[in-house]
Amino acid sequence: METPAIRVCDLGKSYRLGAQPAGYRTLRESLAGAFSAPLRRFRELSGAEGAGRPAETKEFWALRNVSFEIAPGDVVGIVGRNGAGKSTLLKILSQITPPTTGRIEIAGRIASLLEVGTGFHPELTGRENIHLNGAILGMNRREIRSKFDQIVAFAEVEQFLDTPVKRYSSGMYMRLAFAVAAHLDPEILIIDEVLAVGDATFQKKCLGRLGEVAAGGRTVLFVSHNMQAVTRLCNRGILLSRGSVAAEGSVETVVRHYLTDGNHSAAERHWEPAESPGNDVARLLRARVINQAGQTSQTLDIRRPVGIEMEYEVRTGGQVLVPNIHLYNADGICVFINNGWQHTRQPRGPGRYRSVAWIPGNLLSEGTFTVGVALSTLDPIIVHFFAPESVAFEVVDSLDGDSARGPYAGVFPGVVRPVLEWDTTRDTAREAVSA
Repeated sequence: METPAIRVCDLGKSYRLGAQPAGYRTLRESLAGAFSAPLRRFRELSGAEGAGRPAETKEFWALRNVSFEIAPGDVVGIVGRNGAGKSTLLKILSQITPPTTGRIEIAGRIASLLEVGTGFHPELTGRENIHLNGAILGMNRREIRSKFDQIVAFAEVEQFLDTPVKRYSSGMYMRLAFAVAAHLDPEILIIDEVLAVGDATFQKKCLGRLGEVAAGGRTVLFVSHNMQAVTRLCNRGILLSRGSVAAEGSVETVVRHYLTDGNHSAAERHWEPAESPGNDVARLLRARVINQAGQTSQTLDIRRPVGIEMEYEVRTGGQVLVPNIHLYNADGICVFINNGWQHTRQPRGPGRYRSVAWIPGNLLSEGTFTVGVALSTLDPIIVHFFAPESVAFEVVDSLDGDSARGPYAGVFPGVVRPVLEWDTTRDTAREAVSA
């Protein structure tokens, strides 16, 4: 039986909220404390109000009873809402912080990229930090040199290689940090939401590199709120909720569970006022997928229109507000981004609004799609709220063949599957010439 790359057994991590760790004290402070201790103790026993009583503390469990195994070569996406315990778990696996309960077993060398530039020294140059970070990850000098040129080329910082990294922009810092972690051939690579930083071109480059690492048979743990990246890169998923494992299995199943919160349709989502995305201008209240009858629907016929509805509250009137939808398929490919600027020309006053975008029937292919909804102004461009992966829905083909598929029953690839107008005529003039 193959030894797991990572085994986690009944892992727990608790913190004492309100407890202040004791700092270093000078000799003078220590002597003063010793002389005042009897008086302080007398006041505590006499019940004097606030007399040196310790601050009330509360125990908070960031993780509790977490158990799972990861096989060598698995690419595992760890997903969950903010505060679910994802980063705490990765810090324990990276041996940055110890667990309170349970144990972990790791077979292989780990490289972690939990924050931009983790392990970099700001006073050292990019060249020196590559060697330093490689040594921290357990690489010898020969291994680092063999990968050095690839790291520099990926990071695109050649002309700044001998400049202290404290003078790098955040983008340069990010590129170099990711390049080092992704090129030094650890058996296990841990990535925590680093793709949230950087431009779109670099994010695409990072995803490509992660795909190469995964294809090379190494174990990868990938934390991200980008479900398209998770489904594209990972073969397994773990969903954390309130510090515990809520779902585990195929990445498609786990992402679907994440999108539905495990208790309602993926096609509809509500936000409580305290958690609603937005600002002082507007806040998102609800998003849902509807059919032609205006009913919430998670599974839709490929021939029928799909409605994406959002409800929002305008809090500050006087602006021309434009609704947007961002549609992605299960492979993380952006099908399209569309806004309603053609239909939104007048400023809106305060109040509650509902906007619906209709996707025509016989446009999308079969499969699962996720939708992000947004509201913005165009001049200047200001995004007032954006909720990625707000809702999800499934497009299924008709059973009677009345679609672009026709009688063909095999795999039908493609992001879209429109029914196009065809015109076929017989070229009798050319037939006469050739005869």
